[in-house]
Amino acid sequence: MSKIRLALIQMKMLSEKKKNIKNAVSKIYKAKKKGADIICLPELFLTNYFCQTEKHSNFNLAEKIPGPTTDIFSHLAKKLKIILLLPLFEKRTSGIYHNTCVIIDEKGKIKGKYRKMHIPDDPQYYEKFYFTPGDLGFRSFKTSKGNLGTLICWDQWFPEAARLTAMKGAEIIFYPTAIGWHPKEKKKFGKSQLNSWLSIQRAHAIANGVFVAAINRTGIEKQGSKKLEFWGNSVIFDPSGNIIKKAKFTEQILICDIDYKKIETVRRHWPFFRDRRIEYYKDILKNPIDA
Repeated sequence: MSKIRLALIQMKMLSEKKKNIKNAVSKIYKAKKKGADIICLPELFLTNYFCQTEKHSNFNLAEKIPGPTTDIFSHLAKKLKIILLLPLFEKRTSGIYHNTCVIIDEKGKIKGKYRKMHIPDDPQYYEKFYFTPGDLGFRSFKTSKGNLGTLICWDQWFPEAARLTAMKGAEIIFYPTAIGWHPKEKKKFGKSQLNSWLSIQRAHAIANGVFVAAINRTGIEKQGSKKLEFWGNSVIFDPSGNIIKKAKFTEQILICDIDYKKIETVRRHWPFFRDRRIEYYKDILKNPIDA
């Protein structure tokens, strides 16, 4: 098995969980009809992006894993014989919550989960208020359709995260994401911000010789007086950094075929793993002030 069909579900989120589930399920059926083997949803797809504000009642949105949502999508994965990547707001226990991605196989079984390691704290991205940093490390999950790694959103900006996930054996690194513009900044910084986002993921694909798939939400979301415009642009890069498929700003099911043989070909010609000098990398464990 070298070729598989991948689908990314770029969605506009609503305030009602049931409507978001219905929308996701509908789009998963459509992706399956087009032959998708692996399907990934955006970060925290069950709700609006609640991290725009710090509000204690939002903790009520979290749920256990396994739980009601994984039950719904495990049944769906088994019925359609697909692999699903399901990003959720996880309640681990009272007072401890994670931003988590669950991997469900074609038998409806949970293969494992990844908990977001890097937690941002920026205006209207107040994730440190909600999420405990992940404690499961960087992971790759062996499935019938290849070795799948997943990181989440802010993890995108850290080359160490992509490197370690690739070193675990991941052939595709997924980035379920919720990223967009502050409307007042879009005119001045919008193009540069979007280009930076695309560039860093392209770099991860090249530096590690892997496929990279980033899945964003889209649309304008309000939280009281706060507002963010999520920029879509979900994208899939091959191991040479070429764009295989890219979405625009609207809801879209992004589908493409990928050939794992490209990983071997690229790594033979660009042997970055071979030429690493790990005996000299120990200073990476220090903070810059200590280097």
